[in-house]
Amino acid sequence: MMHRTSRIKVEKSRSTEFLSIAENFREASELAFEFGYFNAAGVLIVHSVIALADALTIRLGGVKCKGENHYEIVSLMKDLVPDSAQKDKALNHFNAIIDHKSAVSYSGEIYKRKDIETMMKHGRRFSDWAKSELTNLAL
Repeated sequence: MMHRTSRIKVEKSRSTEFLSIAENFREASELAFEFGYFNAAGVLIVHSVIALADALTIRLGGVKCKGENHYEIVSLMKDLVPDSAQKDKALNHFNAIIDHKSAVSYSGEIYKRKDIETMMKHGRRFSDWAKSELTNLAL
């Protein structure tokens, strides 16, 4: 049996709001990183890529995931974004960020500069791909 992600309908034009939120989180993550607030930077990176993924699924399908399981966003992107080698790589980068969500936020684990540099690398690669996809889509 195929599992369908829990989704809510969102007006496609709202994708620009989610893109703006993603950029806000990304910029804040860079500031937090600069001042050595590494766990804060990590949390902001996580939320930035989630908002960016939401912008993409909203623009493509007028839907976003409504649950707390952020891995469902991967399934939704797999359903909505046309297949390509770049897509597979981008989703791997997204997963690499989401894999850190609980540890950076709730575990009490102290993140170091190197940890966040790795997260930022994955975030940039996912972001570059997602923004490219969004640029190719008309509202």
